[in-house]
Amino acid sequence: MEQKINEYARAELLLGEDGIKKLREATVMVFGIGGVGSHCVEALARSGVGKLILIDNDTISLTNINRQSIAFHSTIGKYKTKIMKQRIKDIDPTIVVETYELFVLPENLQQLFLEKPDYIIDAIDTVTAKLALVELAIKEEIPIISSMGTGNKLHPELFEITDLSKTSVCPLCKVMRKELKGRGISHLNVLYSKEKPVDISGRETGEEKGTRRQIPGSVSFVPPVAGILIAGYVLRELSGVQ
Repeated sequence: MEQKINEYARAELLLGEDGIKKLREATVMVFGIGGVGSHCVEALARSGVGKLILIDNDTISLTNINRQSIAFHSTIGKYKTKIMKQRIKDIDPTIVVETYELFVLPENLQQLFLEKPDYIIDAIDTVTAKLALVELAIKEEIPIISSMGTGNKLHPELFEITDLSKTSVCPLCKVMRKELKGRGISHLNVLYSKEKPVDISGRETGEEKGTRRQIPGSVSFVPPVAGILIAGYVLRELSGVQ
């Protein structure tokens, strides 16, 4: 009998029919659809993950265009989650996509979990939200991987996925280790880099006006690599192919 060609025929050569079936039946929640998250979600969709739940309250801005897969002049001002959903529909209209335009806080996190996903991907920026998400995932026994800092970096080849307890150099990892230790959590899968952040003191983009924080620098080739690496890790885990 002639084999029917589909979107995932090439992937099936590597993952096998059973691996593709597992991905088609999987649900993945992705928090943060920015430079890391947008490329991560696209890779998940192009691999046939059956259901994707996307959480981000932000809209696309002009300075997102240099690194986010959903950022174009035509999408400026629109919700990242909504544009990502449209993109996924064009990749595979059978994928179920749910979106939440919500700024994640410890007090509203639980309302997002109407169902138990197979995996959580944390690509959000705020430490408070990251900590709350990790705590919830561990409590509910849901596998999770967190993206650490990708800003002010120029060498994506230095990214690696490891346990948080084995990280060094990265300032965000240091904060997360300390805060999670105080919560009795010593292990967490993370993507991080030993690259020392570039010092951008005194440099501004104009976005800083009215804010109290330094806007980090970012290029087209660092966050996307982080997103693809995370997606690859999760896809191998879900498909059972290492």
